[in-house]
Amino acid sequence: MKLHQLFEMQKALDAYIQANHQQAETFNERGLALLVELSELANETRCFKFWSTKGPSADEVVLEEYVDSIHFLLSLGIEKGFDDLDEWPTSDELERDLTQLFLQTGQSIYKFLDDLTFDNYKDVWMRYGALAKTLGFTEQQIIQAYIDKNEENYARQRNGY
Repeated sequence: MKLHQLFEMQKALDAYIQANHQQAETFNERGLALLVELSELANETRCFKFWSTKGPSADEVVLEEYVDSIHFLLSLGIEKGFDDLDEWPTSDELERDLTQLFLQTGQSIYKFLDDLTFDNYKDVWMRYGALAKTLGFTEQQIIQAYIDKNEENYARQRNGY
């Protein structure tokens, strides 16, 4: 999947938010937001809720939580100059058990936040790609959901969210 369009859209949204909120340094906040969004995504899949018979949330809800994470992942990469990542890195060797994949993705995010290298950033993207594949999301679904959420984020900013 080509990431250029998403990086450009995220740069514009980040600039809009910065102009309206005058925050100096927000990298750590965005890092924590990425971890929170990953947890919210896991919660909607309910993959870890062995004590419950209730199934996952609707696909649209899970997809929206997924792209919430993508917003923060893009934003972190932009700040660190990793927005030249043109193709979404993939690997067929990653875990497919959803619970394990969430744990590994969280570890990957922590590793990136602790050691800000391009390779660590790409690893987070690979984990998110594996999540998308395991959840059954297509490239077109992800891009459209990102665009829709991006528009919603602008509306939220205009309405004092």
